[in-house]
Amino acid sequence: MNAEPRGEGRVRVLVAEDQSAVRAGLVLILGSAPDIEVVGEAADGEEAVRLARELRPDLVLMDVQMPRLDGVSATRQVVDGGFADVLVLTTFDLDAYVFGALRAGAAGFLLKNTEAKDLLEAVRTVARGEGLIAPAVTRRLIAEFAAPAPARREDAPDPAVLDPLTRREREVLARLGEGLSNAEIAVRLDMAEATVKTHVSRLLGKLGLRSRVQAAVLSQELGLS
Repeated sequence: MNAEPRGEGRVRVLVAEDQSAVRAGLVLILGSAPDIEVVGEAADGEEAVRLARELRPDLVLMDVQMPRLDGVSATRQVVDGGFADVLVLTTFDLDAYVFGALRAGAAGFLLKNTEAKDLLEAVRTVARGEGLIAPAVTRRLIAEFAAPAPARREDAPDPAVLDPLTRREREVLARLGEGLSNAEIAVRLDMAEATVKTHVSRLLGKLGLRSRVQAAVLSQELGLS
């Protein structure tokens, strides 16, 4: 639970970025939205984890390259602790650090040159539980790192991991692998968006995954998408 209730339904955000000028810009953009509240700022990964534990924000906007504790390790600690969802920031859309952060349970990622309006919408999207941010970029990321390269074959997941899933849950998982949002999946599979959300929640629980992005990578690795 959050340390304090949301004010007027606002999304409570902790900004973790080591470059003060960039951090100030992010805080300024986020603070301009009436439905978003910046509850804290961190200049390194250790501080980000500490503040996430103390403040229990709804979301941590996390840079992947920071001093003392990198963003990937910080993301893992924040997610494992159940302190908040994490939306990672990176300079490069196919940065290996980003994939590490997604593996650690991040809800999604954004490029640092993202337009202000897109940043605000991304924060709102993650707060709604829609983890796949910027689907076109996410698909590139999934395709890059889920490709069946020889070095990854030994680590390929066992198809039997899908045994607990219902037919419908497998269909939803396949669509997640395509980078579709809940609304897009609802249209594709001809079901209510709320039903899609329920299926996503259940399949994540059955598969022991932290985020829908991890589910999307699994879908790609198993060739469902």
